[in-house]
Amino acid sequence: MELQFTGLDWGIFALYLALLAASGWHFSQRRTKDSRDYFLARNSMPMWMVAISTLATTQSAATFLGGPDLGYRGDLTYLFTNVGAVIAAIIVARYLIPRFYANRVTTVYELLQSRFGERAKHRAGGIYLLGRVFASGARLYMAAIAVSMILFNDIAANHVIAAVILLSAAGLLQTLIGGVRSVIQSDVLQCAVYVSAAIAVVAVLLWQIPADLGQIVGALAAPSDGGASKLTLVDTRWDLSDPFNLWATLTGFVLLNIAAFGLDQDVTQRILTCKTPRDGARAVLYSVVMVVPVMAVFMGIGLLLHIFYQSPELMAGANVSKPSGGDVTVFMHYVLHEMPAGLRGLVTIGVIAAALSTLNSSLNSMASVLTEDLYRHWLSQRKVQKPAAHFVRAGRWGMAIVASTLGGMAILCFYWQQMSDLPLITFALSVMVFAYSGLLGVFFTALFTGRGNAGSVGWALVVGFVVTLLQQPWMITLLTGTDDPFVIAFPWQLCLGTLASFAVCNLGKPSPELSADNAIIRSQTTANG
Repeated sequence: MELQFTGLDWGIFALYLALLAASGWHFSQRRTKDSRDYFLARNSMPMWMVAISTLATTQSAATFLGGPDLGYRGDLTYLFTNVGAVIAAIIVARYLIPRFYANRVTTVYELLQSRFGERAKHRAGGIYLLGRVFASGARLYMAAIAVSMILFNDIAANHVIAAVILLSAAGLLQTLIGGVRSVIQSDVLQCAVYVSAAIAVVAVLLWQIPADLGQIVGALAAPSDGGASKLTLVDTRWDLSDPFNLWATLTGFVLLNIAAFGLDQDVTQRILTCKTPRDGARAVLYSVVMVVPVMAVFMGIGLLLHIFYQSPELMAGANVSKPSGGDVTVFMHYVLHEMPAGLRGLVTIGVIAAALSTLNSSLNSMASVLTEDLYRHWLSQRKVQKPAAHFVRAGRWGMAIVASTLGGMAILCFYWQQMSDLPLITFALSVMVFAYSGLLGVFFTALFTGRGNAGSVGWALVVGFVVTLLQQPWMITLLTGTDDPFVIAFPWQLCLGTLASFAVCNLGKPSPELSADNAIIRSQTTANG
């Protein structure tokens, strides 16, 4: 691949790096007093800023690269899965957020302590860390692909590894000092950058395609290759291998988003920085509403790229360099070969902005679980007293550990994704299921039953992970020897894993000494609901 960056592109890239450095310095000026200030900003963040930060956290380089890839390969059915996100946001706002605020938790897993005991909190925090390593490592890998293509003209293993290291260092430096307050403030900046870049790509594509909007829509509705309409929004077919049909949207995607908004510290930490539970609930709902037009822009890029590369009758004989099998995404091929000078640099920083907004969130949220749920407990068991400032320093060391771990997982994902042969955004979503299955089963038990104890929580988390693992096509091939295993899409994997985890968690008998506390929690939730 011949690199097509110009001096103007590199100038825009350098300007963005300077802006990152300046914003990181500015956002870190406020002195952090204790771990609650460092991880929750003392519940002082404005609702609108938290909503945008939540949007930026749920988006990633997987969205920036994978959204156009899905639009190019398929249709708009992935966009419809946001219906599941809306349903999930309402459930989280109604049942989970009031409980988190009533218990003044720093991490969402502290809620399990009053329900099942302290061991349950630690086990849930541990499975979250494992799952977040999978998910955030996958997203970091996808951003590294783009950076490798830009800096080294290829995606050779050593170049992807170098890109992973660069991105990890950038995210760590931007997040280390200011804690979650600086993360949320920088998320607003990053979101503005990558959404602006996406809108610019749509505008350029519409300018480069010598056809009016009616002709474009007609070609997408009836592709020249005789395939199905690329404007299909709802797929009502029953197919367990299809992750984006109506039935998966109303089941697996609802569960996936309940876990993302209510049980994943990566997202929920932002919600807990709001002043009141009402503001937290509104932040969740507004972020979901904002996702729809943002994702529509990214998928619209993919549809226009399909016209650009696959509809020569509308391109009036324009000479374009078609993507080859060696290109990871058609979007990056287009950016490096067909985008006008200057805009390539803008799109590049858009990819990096999307990556850093997600990476920064993961660093802070994972460090909060390491510090508050695990390290603080370890000290308390040894009856060691430490000042408040000590836990801020511990959180920063935790971030450094997390950054190194995510970098290692991103490198592993380079080989994993090649073996799975999944589209980028499907791969990013599917790796979350490993942790979410167990967490959903445990939290559903805590919220809607009187069953369960610390022992059954531990087994439920393990069962959720193992059931998901056993449904992977490569695992089925390994166990059965078949070269063509039955494929179960990740939403259905999540449903089965959650059901198994819920059943196992309910096998445990509740601890009598915790019953009174549970009754108080339920009454607080009812009062706040």
